[in-house]
Amino acid sequence: MKTTKLKQLLIATVTGAQVALPAFAADGAATGTNGTAVVESSAASTDGGNSSESAEIKTLKEQVDALVQKVNALEQQPAQPAPDEPTVNLQNLDQQVRILERQREIDRDAAVAKAATTPKITLGANGFSASSADTNFVFSLHGLIQTDSRTFFHADGGTLGKNTFLLRRARPIFTGTVFHDFDFNFTPDFGGSAVQIFDAYLNYRFSPEWQLEAGKFKSPVGLEALQADTWTSFNERSIASDLVPNRDIGLELHGDLFGGIASYAAGVFNGASDYNGTTTTQDVDNSKAFAGRVFFQPWKISDVNFLQGLGFGVAGSYEDDQSSAANLTPGYKTDGQQTLFSYAGNVVANGKHWRISPQGYYYYGPLSLLGEYTISDQQVSRSSGTPASADLQNTAWEISAGWVLTGESASYNGLTPQHSFNPTLGQWGAWQIVARYANLDLDNAAFKGPTTFAAAGSASAAQAWSIGLNWYLNRDVRLNTSYSRTTFNRGGTATPTAATAQPENVLFTRIQLAF
Repeated sequence: MKTTKLKQLLIATVTGAQVALPAFAADGAATGTNGTAVVESSAASTDGGNSSESAEIKTLKEQVDALVQKVNALEQQPAQPAPDEPTVNLQNLDQQVRILERQREIDRDAAVAKAATTPKITLGANGFSASSADTNFVFSLHGLIQTDSRTFFHADGGTLGKNTFLLRRARPIFTGTVFHDFDFNFTPDFGGSAVQIFDAYLNYRFSPEWQLEAGKFKSPVGLEALQADTWTSFNERSIASDLVPNRDIGLELHGDLFGGIASYAAGVFNGASDYNGTTTTQDVDNSKAFAGRVFFQPWKISDVNFLQGLGFGVAGSYEDDQSSAANLTPGYKTDGQQTLFSYAGNVVANGKHWRISPQGYYYYGPLSLLGEYTISDQQVSRSSGTPASADLQNTAWEISAGWVLTGESASYNGLTPQHSFNPTLGQWGAWQIVARYANLDLDNAAFKGPTTFAAAGSASAAQAWSIGLNWYLNRDVRLNTSYSRTTFNRGGTATPTAATAQPENVLFTRIQLAF
C-alpha cells in the first residue's frame, strides 16, 4: 500500500515539473529584471533555451523511471509492516503474563510440597486439634463443664435433699490417633469431691467393621447410659439407668456394618456395679463379666427420610459373682441423686447376674423419642446373720420425648442451632422442650423374711416424671432447666428414710460449655 502511494506521488511530481518548466521559461524570456519587455533577445535565445529544458526533462524522466523501477521491485516483496506501538505493548504484556503464570505454578508446587510435611493446627467450635501432614498422628483437646443447681421442694414448706450449686462435671478430654489406626481417649473429671479417670482407652481401628478397644470405657448395655453426657435431655439420667452397668475396665470388639445399618459390640470386663454405683476398677472375685449389644438402623442410608432416624436393638450382660459385696450397687438413686434403695450391709452377690435391655429411639426433624426396658437378675446371699439366699429380679423402663420449637433436627448426638445466639441480629439459638417418665420396680423378695436383703427404709418401687426446657445458644453453650417429681412405694414395714418418706420434688438448672 505504501509503495503504491509513493509511486503515484513520484509520477505526479514529474508531470507537474514538465508542465511548470516551460511556463517558467516563457515567463522569464518575456520579462526583464526591471519588468520591461526584451523582444530582441527572445529570438536569439529560443533555440538554446529549448535545448537546455529538454535535457533537464529527460534527466528527470530517467530519475523517475529509476524510482518507479525501485518501487515496483518493492511491491513484488511481501509486505513487512512495521509493528505499531499497541502491538508491541500487547506482545510484552503477553510475555509478562506467561512469566507470572509460570511463577505461580512454581509457587503452587512449592506450597504443595511444603504442606505435605507441615503439621496442621485447627481451632474452632469442635475444640483444638493438631495433626501431622499425613493425618497419621492427631491430637485433639475438648472440654466439658457443667455447673448445676438443685432446689428441693416439699408440700408443707420443708425441703428434702440439699439445695446447692455444684460443679457436676469438669472434664478436659484428650483424644487422638497414632500411626493412623490407633485411637485413644483420656478423660479425667475434676467435678465432685475427688478427681476421677472416667475414660482411658486405646482403640485399634482396622476398619469400620472391625475395631478392638481396651481400657476403661462404658459397658455396651444401656441406651441412655451410652449417650454422651453432653447430649442427655435432662441433668441426670433416669432411674431406669440404675440397673445397667457403668464404666468398667475390659476389652471389647465392636464395629459398624453395611454403612451403619447395623452395629455390634461384645466385650469382657471386670464386672462393674450398676450405673449409679461405684465403678469397679479391679476384679475382686476373679470372675469376668461379659456384655454385648446389637443395634439396627435399617433405613439410615435410604431415601425414606421419615425412617432414617429409627434405631432399635438389644443389649445384655452376664457374670458369675462369688461372695462379693463389691459387685452389688451401694444404692439406686433418684433424679435428685438421693438413695431410694440399697442392700443391707451383710448382703453379697453370690451367683449368676444377668441383664437384658431391649431399646430403641426415633428421630425425625424436631421430634425425638427414646425408650428402653431393663431386667437385672441378681443372686444374693447374707454373709452373716441368718443364712439365706435369693434370686432377685429388678426391672425398670423409661420413655422420653422432645420437640425442637425452633425447627432444627434433633438426634441422638444432640442438635446444632440453625442460627447461633446473637440478639443484635434477632437470633436466639435453638429451643427444645423435653419430657420423660421412668419406673423402677425392686423384687418384693428383697423385703420378705425375718431379715430382709434390702436396707431399712428402702423403697420397693419408684415412679418419676420430668419436664424441661433446653436452650442451645450455639453448638457449644447450652442452658437447661427442668422439674422432676418422684413418688415411692414403701417396702416392708421398716420406717422409710427421709428420702423415701414423701415424694421428691426438685428443680434443676444447668449452664454447660462443651467443645
